[in-house]
Amino acid sequence: METSVILVAGLGEHVVAEEVWRALPGSVLVRHDLSGLAEGVVRRWVDGMLTELRLEHGCVSCTMRLDLLPLLRQLDGPVVVHLDPALEPEAVCFALMDEPIRVEAVITVVDRATWLTDATGGDLLAERGLGAAPGDDRTAAQLVVGQTEFADALVLTGPPDERVSAVLDRLNPTAARQELAHLDVAALLAVIPADARRGEVDDTFGLVLHGQPPSESAHGVHLVHFTARRAFHPARLHRALTALCQGVVRVRGRVWLASRHDTVMWLEAAGRSLRIGEAGPWLAAVDDWSEVDELWRAAAAAIWDLDIGDRAQELVVVSHRSSPEVITSALREALLTDEELALAAELRFADPFPGSREKLT
Repeated sequence: METSVILVAGLGEHVVAEEVWRALPGSVLVRHDLSGLAEGVVRRWVDGMLTELRLEHGCVSCTMRLDLLPLLRQLDGPVVVHLDPALEPEAVCFALMDEPIRVEAVITVVDRATWLTDATGGDLLAERGLGAAPGDDRTAAQLVVGQTEFADALVLTGPPDERVSAVLDRLNPTAARQELAHLDVAALLAVIPADARRGEVDDTFGLVLHGQPPSESAHGVHLVHFTARRAFHPARLHRALTALCQGVVRVRGRVWLASRHDTVMWLEAAGRSLRIGEAGPWLAAVDDWSEVDELWRAAAAAIWDLDIGDRAQELVVVSHRSSPEVITSALREALLTDEELALAAELRFADPFPGSREKLT
């Protein structure tokens, strides 16, 4: 039997999870407080009843594996999970993938008074006392952008802000929206689109551009969908991203580096922080296709080139400062030149990218 779950995320205090719980008869409200995780302590409430858990290893994954997942397997009826403010719902949904659990909706609370400052800044969560575990080097930008981008519905607080609305239109165009002051939970859940992700985690070779965000600029906010069929020079791409991240909310997508010819690099930047890592091989570098996902094969076939196979650049950039022309120009200048392409087999490219994460300043 599947357990039905609604996840409620958002930075800061809010009452949305409680409102969802009250609106769903027979539902159970679960909330975790991870502020004591460094000491191996997790506080958990189930319908208001507190349990203090002591974990041998104080980490988020242990909390998911040792407490939340077993708890969800035991509970009947809809479960409303109020996520600790420092948690990203996509990571939680990834942990739920192989469980008999159905995510009905992910709801994120967005405070317009602070959201854009957080989303474009470089503050570390640890500096705010919000790190989910020792060594948590995520930024507030990574958190709030990730929470918002993954949501099926957004509940808005704070004064109206046309610029924030323009960013949300481009970051998550399909999410249902309501004002907290006029929250009607049943109505909000009813207008979540039928094709909403509902906890579905992005595949490396899935869509980079979700929904149909407006391509035209509004209130100083721009959207760029960049594609190309030649490799990036890694050092020039690093310099381009370092410059661009001073004026963007989000960069995400697949990258082909001249220094890692057979490997797909998945890149996500939020504010002034960059996360990049190897995400598997290009299909052109795979000899045996028998285990390759059918959708992956179809996507590769649609763009297949006799010389480069399915290798390609595809990045989506949401900017609040840099113009589309500046962004496109910077990325195009990072591509290999014709001269470099001619000598690519002989050249060794300096690669400043780690396999994980670094902060751009």
